[in-house]
Amino acid sequence: MAMNERYEPQTIEGKWQIRWEEAGVFRAGTRPGAPKKYILEMLPYPSGKMHMGHVRNYLIGDVYARYFRMKGHDVLHPMGWDAFGLPAENAAIKDGVHPAVRTQENIDSFKAEIRSLGYSYDWARELNTSQPEYYRWNQWFFIQMLERGLVYRRFSKVNWCTGCHTVIANEQVKDGTCERCDSPVVDKEMPEWAFRITRDSQALLDGLDKLKEWPERITSMQRNWIGRSEGAEADFAVKGSEEKIRVFTTRIDTVYGCTYVVLAPDHRLVAKVTTPERRAEVEAFAAKMAAISKTDRTAEGATKEGVFTGASAINPFTGQPVPIWIANFVLSDYGTGAVMSVPAHDARDFEFARKYSLPIQVVIQPASGDKLPSGDTLEAAFTEYGVLADSGEYSGQPSEEARRKMAAKLEAEGRGKATVTYRQKDWGFSRQRYWGTPIPIVYCEKCDPERRGIPVPVAQLPVRLPEIDTQAVLTGKGEPPLAKVASWVNTSCPKCGGPARREAETMDTFVDSCWYFARYLSPRYDAAPFDPAEAQRWLPVDVYVGGPEHAVMHLLYFRFWTRVMKELGLSPVDEPVTRLVTQGIVNGPDGRKMSKRWGNVVTPATIVKKYGADTARTYVLFAGPPERDFDWSDAQVEGAFRFLKRVWILAATHEGVAGATHAGPFEGKALEIRRAAHKALKRVGEAIERLSFNTAIAGIMEYINALYAVGTPETPQEKAAMAEAMRLLAVVLTPFAPHIADEVAEVYGSKTFTVNQEWPAFEPALVVDDEIPYAVQVNGKLRAEIKVPAEAAEADVRAAAEADERVKAAMVGKTVRKFVFVPKRLVNFVVG
Repeated sequence: MAMNERYEPQTIEGKWQIRWEEAGVFRAGTRPGAPKKYILEMLPYPSGKMHMGHVRNYLIGDVYARYFRMKGHDVLHPMGWDAFGLPAENAAIKDGVHPAVRTQENIDSFKAEIRSLGYSYDWARELNTSQPEYYRWNQWFFIQMLERGLVYRRFSKVNWCTGCHTVIANEQVKDGTCERCDSPVVDKEMPEWAFRITRDSQALLDGLDKLKEWPERITSMQRNWIGRSEGAEADFAVKGSEEKIRVFTTRIDTVYGCTYVVLAPDHRLVAKVTTPERRAEVEAFAAKMAAISKTDRTAEGATKEGVFTGASAINPFTGQPVPIWIANFVLSDYGTGAVMSVPAHDARDFEFARKYSLPIQVVIQPASGDKLPSGDTLEAAFTEYGVLADSGEYSGQPSEEARRKMAAKLEAEGRGKATVTYRQKDWGFSRQRYWGTPIPIVYCEKCDPERRGIPVPVAQLPVRLPEIDTQAVLTGKGEPPLAKVASWVNTSCPKCGGPARREAETMDTFVDSCWYFARYLSPRYDAAPFDPAEAQRWLPVDVYVGGPEHAVMHLLYFRFWTRVMKELGLSPVDEPVTRLVTQGIVNGPDGRKMSKRWGNVVTPATIVKKYGADTARTYVLFAGPPERDFDWSDAQVEGAFRFLKRVWILAATHEGVAGATHAGPFEGKALEIRRAAHKALKRVGEAIERLSFNTAIAGIMEYINALYAVGTPETPQEKAAMAEAMRLLAVVLTPFAPHIADEVAEVYGSKTFTVNQEWPAFEPALVVDDEIPYAVQVNGKLRAEIKVPAEAAEADVRAAAEADERVKAAMVGKTVRKFVFVPKRLVNFVVG
């Protein structure tokens, strides 16, 4: 076929996308004997049109998927839709459109844009989490986990979003507001269903050591979130009462310096220990704290404030009374809800003691032998380990030794023990909204008078969402929407057959994304959530691409779920992903993150329409390393288009050599062409392997420049070398600009798609330079660039540099005082 001299991507890209789909070229499982690669990007929530941030996320995975296909792997690269959730429901309330309708509209739009960019997805495995065929298995998992004690009903304080009218996770509270709608979040006591994720806290912590190919910042965030603390629990008896206050501390070695105890304002003992004369002030303070979110109360830099209860507790080591306070910085659901305060050795306690004129007593001295001033004159808390002082029988002992001995004494006397606590809490997952997975529980007054809940039999799953009237039911106020659907909520008891009511709450949509990666393995499988045999073949996911903002939500939840799937005999792995790639943000032209909120979204449709999909792909991948943010630039989009136009013109110019062959040897210009081709092959492949896509594209650009520089091939050698060079150009372009790559490959004789071709091995002899460049500096300023034989010694390089006329001119009349030689890079003459 003859190439049109004009590069018109709109005329070729649709053609190749149709051909790929008709040939099923991206189907997984077609190479059963080949090594597998499971490449996955976090599935999108189809909330509207794509923007370039989405494009970047999926492109990272697509480059890998195409490259590893060419490297001979059987590649699984699926796509689906995280389709339940608040955005669709809130839109339904606002616009009067049913969530199912709005979600499908968004999926259709999203999918069309994805297809237009030429992603290599196996669409035969597409899934939609809002379909009963999918959420049936959410319910199945719920029942399996309920039977194993990993699901339970609790009554607790939750984060209530005043805008979305539902519970949200701690991780979704940002500065006291909902990250979705910016409405205030308040504490609210209510019953909820929870996953006992804390059972696996230590296992999840230990598992991080195995994740060698995860970004350190993600594993660090998870370590901090799980928050393992080794310490001791100790009982402080309430003076004049039978009550005891149990505190947890990581620094029991400082107990002799405890000068007050602090309870959370809503601790169960506050009402019991508060004296009559202090009750009004204490209750007023507790009420004030109840109206402030936990996040705001404990935020870094928040003012520390509290109230004295009038009561005292007895220090279990000194036997001396210390005052009991309540304060904003202690939470009832963290630790024991009570802390022993040692202001000389804790910065927060020091600040509080100074504010309220509480005693400060130094009981730890630096191990260096330096002596701290007295508590009255101490300028800041000393928080390091050291040597105990004024601590009875433990004085003079190192902190670590004293900690062990003190914990042992507490346990021997029945007043405490050494223990480990975790910051992580169980995952409350029930939500008071409609658009989510129904929780498969019914309540029967006869069989279940305590309302613990009776699971729906597995044979009756799925419990389907009912059809509802959007305006009548999705009010977002009062009881959960499903509770208002009488025909659905009223049912029969699976035990006695009598009247019962369904659970009206739905599951957190993070449940959907906990295990979707496994459903892709066999999305039409009906005997279990997925086929265990397929799990043996494909798991774990080899490369997973997504945003770092999911570090302590999705990326932690699905690690927990993977462990559960292994326990159930479904999966052979206890960690879901081998390599995690977190992509940076694409900022809009105004420098802010692309968002409908800011009105700075650049949609891929506008770029594809004007410049083509390959330009959009090349620009985004060339803009910077995947993990870094970058600002959108229309000028650089134009630059990417011009680069591809140069590729096109080059291919069209040399089309006449497409069938040329030559047995060799190659010399002169022909050898130069082959060197450029094989160097590009090596550089691009190595750059892709290390996830440096911008470097790979830079290598292709240099390759194009080299092919333009050699001019028109004239001899049979040169024509054959150019034909090979153009075929290899199509190969290295394939992961980045696959449409133009296939077009060029076809013109130059390929009978198959480039992605089905083997990634060629470069010839080692052709990537070793006969000559290498040296930068020549005089007093650190670049004066020339010379080329010398690759094996040239230092003296030879110096001689060649001194012979250069430009260098001579820069050193005329001066004396060389020092010669700096950096092998294979530069030389510098220091003159004076």
